[in-house]
Formats: sequence, C-alpha cells, structure tokens
Amino acid sequence: MLAAGLAMGMMPLDARADAGFKAWVANFYRTAAESGITRTTYNKAFAGVSEPDQEVLEKAQFQPEFKTPIWEYLDSRVNPYTAQVGRQMLSRHGATLNAIERHFGVDKYILLAIWSMESNYGAVLDNPERMHHVPQALATLAWADPKRAKFARTQLIAALKILQSGDVTAKQLTGSWAGAMGHTQFIPTSYLLYAVDADGNGKRDIWHSIPDALATSANLLSQNGWTPGKTWGYEAVLPSGAARYEGQTKTLSQWAALGFTRPNGKSFPRGSDRATLKLMAGANGPAFLMMKNFYTIKKYNAADSYALAVGLLADEIAGYGGLQQSWPRPDGTLDVKEKFELQSRMKQLGYYDGEIDGNFGSGSKAAISAIQQRLGMQADGEPSQRLLRALR
Repeated sequence: MLAAGLAMGMMPLDARADAGFKAWVANFYRTAAESGITRTTYNKAFAGVSEPDQEVLEKAQFQPEFKTPIWEYLDSRVNPYTAQVGRQMLSRHGATLNAIERHFGVDKYILLAIWSMESNYGAVLDNPERMHHVPQALATLAWADPKRAKFARTQLIAALKILQSGDVTAKQLTGSWAGAMGHTQFIPTSYLLYAVDADGNGKRDIWHSIPDALATSANLLSQNGWTPGKTWGYEAVLPSGAARYEGQTKTLSQWAALGFTRPNGKSFPRGSDRATLKLMAGANGPAFLMMKNFYTIKKYNAADSYALAVGLLADEIAGYGGLQQSWPRPDGTLDVKEKFELQSRMKQLGYYDGEIDGNFGSGSKAAISAIQQRLGMQADGEPSQRLLRALR
C-alpha cells in the first residue's frame, strides 16, 4: 500500500553497512523492551538475520514516481480476468463470504475486490520473490531510509507484538518490502487493530486462513463506517456545463434535478442519501456520484483510484455490469477489451504463452516486438490499435 522514493544518501550495503545494521538491531531491543517485547521474542524475530534486506531498498528506490492514467490503472485491476477469478473465488468460498457479510454487514463483493487488489486472490503469497521477512524488512527501512524510519520503527514494534502473541511463527511472518502482510495486505499496526480469528482455531492468521483474512478486511471497513446495504457510488452522465459541480455534495435527488442521469437509463434512488461528484479524468471522462461507502473503502487505501477500482471490480464480480462510458484515452491506444484481444491473438499465433490477463509485462512486450519486426513495424514492444488491426 505504501510507495515513495528513497531519500538521497542512503547507506551503501557493504561490509561496514552490515556491521552498522547489526549494531542497529542490537540497540533497538531497548526500544522494543519498553513496549513489552521479551528478549525471547526479539531473538526469534532476528534469528539468522545478519544483514539488511537489499531487495527492500531496491524495491523502495525504484517505486514509480509518475502518476498512472486512471484508465491504465483500472485496466490492470478491473478486467475480465480479475472478475472471472473473483466469481470462481465466490463459488469456492461462498459460505465463508456469506457468513462474514452477515456478521459485519460488509458487501462480500467488495471483500473479493479488495482481495484481488491486494494479493491477486492470494497468488502473490505463492511467489517467494515477492515475499520478505517482515522484521528484517522493517529493520532495514528503519536503519537505512530516513524518510521511512519513523514508520518502520512503529511497524517493527507492532510486528514483534504479533509474533509474541503466537498468531504466527517467525518464519511465517512474511510480507511486502514495506511490511504489508497476508492475503489482504495489512501493515502490522492495522493487524493489531482489526485482525480476526474467523475460523475459530485460536489464531488470527491472515497469511494462511482465507476466512481470517477476509474477516479482518470486513472488520476494518465495519469499524470505519461501512453502511450495510448501500453501494459505493454510481456512474453518472455529466450534463453540459456541470463540471463546475465537481467536489460538491448533494442528495441523489438534487443531482437528478440538475440533470444528472445514469448511463443505463435507470433512475437514482430517491431519498436523503448524499453523494459527492468526482470526475476522475476531467469533464471528458465518466462522472461518478460517490456515496459514503466509497470513503470507507479509502480507509483501506487513501487513493481515489484504488477505491474506484474496488467498487467497479465488485460490481463486475456481482454481475451488475461494468463501466459504460469511455475514458478519454489517447488516440491509437487500446481499451481493456482490445488488450485482451491482442494477447489472445498473439497466443493463437504462437508468439505469447502467458496468461490472458490484459497486463503487458515483459512476456507480452517481447511477443509484440517479435510480431512488429516480422511486420516491418517499429519494434518498440508497445500495444497499439495499428498492431491489433494488422493481426485481425
């Protein structure tokens, strides 16, 4: 959930740095002890840890600093693949999701969408290259990254408390480079606030227990104001000249009186429910009337784009239909359906053997380059309308 560039002047990872890191770990026990961490717990957490986690610093340093266009962000997260897997997970874990929905009042489709967004329905946890030993990762950031040091120290204390509680062993205490853990990627302090033992085995295990992970997410949303039985928001058609209302909050009836409609032709519900107008791509893109639950989703991740992705994916999984208006994409670029078509055609031709998921990583780009070379096009590896037309 956390991304920022490392401060300049980060300590180099050489033999002297290793000695400095060891000294930092040794000295930090005094701080941990003041928070009730025993020497036994501390020793378990750092057993075998003799150097900083270099990959943590590399991943932090190369976090992208540019803003991804909203349509590109959504294409990679809200698409036929993520919706299909979500429906499969609903079929597989329906009884658990229904029980959690009844207990916490949180929409099960929202929980599925969060699970997808945070760990690709748990697939990330099966990739050792993406996993880090949380105490080592947080100690590395606390020691070497002045920008994140305060955050990392706080999270390290919380991680040690989790270990001391017995919910997880030191070996199982894994997470992202920034310490986000489990199926639904909770940082340690949030885990301490919201973790739930939903399967009744006496442990709050968001790493291995899907019921625990989903219930923990539901507990966070419930405690932060989720309104049962209400949606996250509505896609709306922006009347001429109505962009001036962006950021304003009115009742749905008031928005309707101003000429706002739904693209599917349905009326907005009547009543006193209030909604805020958001234009995620300006006046030329889709408009949204965001309800209270949209802002509750932002308690999970503060980005508007994240909360919108969760809401749209939840609707796709539920079968309510996807976004009906188009984003103002640059000329020549592909929409999400065309991205899937391009990957499918490349696979049929034998150039691509990866997942048909709409994401253009190294495998997709290598296939595109090979096809572009064969067709006498500039081999830049970028998907385009021109390339798709050629393959059609």
